[in-house]
Amino acid sequence: MQLLTYVCRSARAAPRLGAHAHGCSRQASSAPLLRPALGVPSLAPSQPRLASLSGSKLFRTLAAASSSDDRSAAEFVSATRSARRPLSAIASSRVTVSGARMASTQASENPFSNLVTDLPKAGGGSYGKYYSLVKLNDPRVDTLPYSIRYLLEAAIRNCDNFQVLKEDVEKILDWEKTAPKQVEIPFKPARVILQDFTGVPAVVDLAAMRDAIARLGGDPDRINPLVPVDLVIDHSVQVDVARSANALQSNMELEFSRNKERFAFLKWGAKAFKNMLVVPPGSGIVHQVNLEYLARVVFNSGGILYPDTLVGTDSHTTMIDGLGVAGWGVGGIEAEAAMLGQPMSMVLPGVVGFKLNGKLRTGVTATDLVLTVTQMLRKMGVVGKFVEFYGKGMSELTLADRATIANMSPEYGATMGFFPVDRVTLDYLRMTGRDEKKVEEIEAYLRANNLFVDHDEPQKDNAYSAYLELDLDTVEPCISGPKRPHDRVMLKDMKQDWQGCLDNKVGFKGFSIPKEQQDKVVKFTFEGKPAEMRHGSVVIAAITSCTNTSNPSVMLGAGLVAKKATELGLEVKPWVKTSLAPGSGVVTKYLEKSGLDKYLDKQGFSLVGYGCTTCIGNSGDLHEDVATAIAANDMVASAVLSGNRNFEGRVHPLTRANYLASPPLVVAYAFAGTVNIDFEKEPIGVGKDGKNVFLRDIWPSSEEVAEVVASSVLPEMFQSTYKAITEGNSMWNSLGAPAGAQYEWDPNSTYVHDPPFFKTMTKDPPGVRSVKDAFCLLNFGDSITTDHISPAGNINKDSPAAKFLMERGVQQKDFNSYGSRRGNDEIMARGTFANIRIVNKFLKGEVGPKTLHVPTQEKMFIYDAAMVSGATLNCVSVLASILDLVLVL
Repeated sequence: MQLLTYVCRSARAAPRLGAHAHGCSRQASSAPLLRPALGVPSLAPSQPRLASLSGSKLFRTLAAASSSDDRSAAEFVSATRSARRPLSAIASSRVTVSGARMASTQASENPFSNLVTDLPKAGGGSYGKYYSLVKLNDPRVDTLPYSIRYLLEAAIRNCDNFQVLKEDVEKILDWEKTAPKQVEIPFKPARVILQDFTGVPAVVDLAAMRDAIARLGGDPDRINPLVPVDLVIDHSVQVDVARSANALQSNMELEFSRNKERFAFLKWGAKAFKNMLVVPPGSGIVHQVNLEYLARVVFNSGGILYPDTLVGTDSHTTMIDGLGVAGWGVGGIEAEAAMLGQPMSMVLPGVVGFKLNGKLRTGVTATDLVLTVTQMLRKMGVVGKFVEFYGKGMSELTLADRATIANMSPEYGATMGFFPVDRVTLDYLRMTGRDEKKVEEIEAYLRANNLFVDHDEPQKDNAYSAYLELDLDTVEPCISGPKRPHDRVMLKDMKQDWQGCLDNKVGFKGFSIPKEQQDKVVKFTFEGKPAEMRHGSVVIAAITSCTNTSNPSVMLGAGLVAKKATELGLEVKPWVKTSLAPGSGVVTKYLEKSGLDKYLDKQGFSLVGYGCTTCIGNSGDLHEDVATAIAANDMVASAVLSGNRNFEGRVHPLTRANYLASPPLVVAYAFAGTVNIDFEKEPIGVGKDGKNVFLRDIWPSSEEVAEVVASSVLPEMFQSTYKAITEGNSMWNSLGAPAGAQYEWDPNSTYVHDPPFFKTMTKDPPGVRSVKDAFCLLNFGDSITTDHISPAGNINKDSPAAKFLMERGVQQKDFNSYGSRRGNDEIMARGTFANIRIVNKFLKGEVGPKTLHVPTQEKMFIYDAAMVSGATLNCVSVLASILDLVLVL
């Protein structure tokens, strides 16, 4: 058991700790902790650090920024700023109450300044200077994993013997000996990336900090991110309209209508804060936009070159690791600390070396590969570790394939799934329209600093903490489900596995359907026409999610499946809710150029929006006829999606079985209409000639896919798409937004609320409080994820959050989602642990967001129990096993 969070009597604030990232359970145990602030006494090992210390650090940030001693603050900024960040400055949150004077005397010149080296251009001149790892003349560097070299470079460059100590650099250099000892190191990422669900609370906190500064007599304009921050609005679009030519426009109009207030707030933030770029809604999914456009790979700031590193408030930030950019997901507090120039304290991770050999067989997709890798790494146990891929097989994978594998790091439990930069990376940068001179600079820097892999040269083996190996030609087609991403099922075994799920008792692989009911057929009417449903019937088939829509091979492969099936006369049943939600406009361009878009459209996979949609739970309503048939007959309906999350209750409240699959398989299952099928032996339909059509009849070869990719995916598509992003769209450009340094809070808003965190703040922090007389609020088993802690999807009509909204005149149709309302701490307090499928052991098998209030043994909503405890000055704790979580409310 671990005690992760300490917020006695602050039940309203506590959900903020879990609400900023919707990752897997590994985040509860492996998220980096904040480095202790100067002047705060060290906590005993049994005491938590995250919430208590972060609170003190924020107090110190504000106290320093509100200091009337402008000369001292300027001295501090001058002492701690370097060429590594040519950014606006505020006083660091490491400053004590005595102000910036003390900090300015403690920071010192970088002790590694002797490593600064000029990087010459081949034709004369210089790219700039950099901190050379080679000039360390330390043989330990040569065997370090590439991912650890990134941490080493960052520590050397940022070393000031205050926030980053010389001893920290030595810990990283001696990684082979220090990593097994679980030593802590500071890490300062080069930038921060946000999506709107988790980004709005971060901007709310910054706005509240500005108000606090003003109340304390300081200048609110001094609160700004100290590193570049990119916020992509991608989580708000829902599939309200599907299977329609005007679905994109209709869904965007509904998105803006629902979220106008949030969007206006973010538009204000983009103008009010320095170093913050907001990418408008309708542009794409944050991780694909990061991969195709935002990623720098190598920064050149003020003439200093250094690797692109980042943290993000989304667990799938790791997708960028496929591009050789070191990044991972963190909670909101860590991200805000990084935005304010704070180093994150993290355990120096072990690194699993994952060797790839050979190449994928024809017809096998990157999705099949990532589900295989996920199962292997989950079985091994890589929580809190980096995974670094290497070997000749790595060079056989496209960049998009690598990004798919890196994307699902949260699902296999690793902090990162890292692919070092090589020729494939450089080719991808060119394909996505990056400037050739920039690509040359990237290659020159990484080669010079021993951070580049050249597969044409003999490779020295790096040292790793553990090793794993996979022959790519052994990977077989598969899907994953029905309730967890790592429960991989070989496609050839799917029918047998499904039958087992019906038989098994309720659990991750079971629904406990009595034998006599397993073959039940429900007849219903769909839009006046006869229809039928069985257990396993597919009611949602969604091509969605950053994991797959950034990969041209699987997207064009889906188009080829639709084309072949259409030409044979197959049709998707009209009651299957089909949708296409790519991660950027580039996908639309290459589908159109290939001519495959018309076949997807014909089968109902119409473009519904550019965003996460079904993968985040924004599936929209099922048709009333379908929903009634499922609910009235207790059917185990299925969703098949090309996503990365399939936890029960996430995709849609009515789909109890949810399977992750490649986009081509999503299309195939839509034609089949059921997951209860053996594709090798059973047809997916009958063609127009009356003959059975099997999956093999419509499945494209790898050569067919490669040919279409080569002719359809062009650099100018990326350039034109992202030029449009910077210009915005008509809805965004016409949206009015407040102006001024401080936000004008609307007390009646149910979306953006002035949080209580700084309202009573003084310049003297209150210090750490002890946990006393705590009792247990919840008792969980395995696989508790942030989907359970802080759901992002539907707000149930009977929930405390729904009650709060209805009391304020919000109708059920306008509830929107928990994720969209994360800018309101009142909603998120009520939304914590509000997952409709959560299992609390106190309730002996009953499913749902309720608990027993221990002192009274009364059953009530979790939020209500926490409020009762807060009112009686008690603390409560949450217990969960293994990776599991202990959260004191």
